[in-house]
Amino acid sequence: MSAPSAPVEDPQRTALIRARDPEILQSIVREHLPMLLRAARATGLPSDRAEDAVQETLLTFVTRAHEFDGRAKVRTWLYGILLKKQARAFESARRVQETEEIDELMEARFDETGRWSRPPRGPDAGADAERIRAWLAECLEGLPDRRRVAFVLREVEELPTDEVCKVLEVTPNNLGVLLFRARNGLRECLELKGVRGRDDAEL
Repeated sequence: MSAPSAPVEDPQRTALIRARDPEILQSIVREHLPMLLRAARATGLPSDRAEDAVQETLLTFVTRAHEFDGRAKVRTWLYGILLKKQARAFESARRVQETEEIDELMEARFDETGRWSRPPRGPDAGADAERIRAWLAECLEGLPDRRRVAFVLREVEELPTDEVCKVLEVTPNNLGVLLFRARNGLRECLELKGVRGRDDAEL
């Protein structure tokens, strides 16, 4: 049986966390709140749901502080909690979105008698573009968490490289690897759906 991993947090700090010392807990919340919010938003959660996920993360951290054993850094523990909250938030958001989209579609396409408001037309460029955007969102959700977060922060939100590195706790070289793999993953996913781009095009 392998020996337990050595603590990575300072034992005195760990003891204060386990004792739910108000000062140390407030300090941790202030320190990690901005990065948790950025990480939550980077996965594609709307701002309000991202804030809810972070608030739930911090509440869970405070209520379970006595379980913290110092074998992982506090920020690692927090991000682990956040990922679970995000997964539930994504599922909830997806159900709400599907319901809203169905309601909006029915209102937009049919009148009160159930007849077409506007008869459907054949496929056009707008429909194709909408379909590709939906596929891109689907492919993005299929990426591993760190690659998805890296891609959204850097390429979608256009945050500076150094800030993305702080959020993900990686070096610029490691971030480059994450982005390279994210782009390749998106390209392969889109190609499987029949989307083809120019050889020199980049996601």
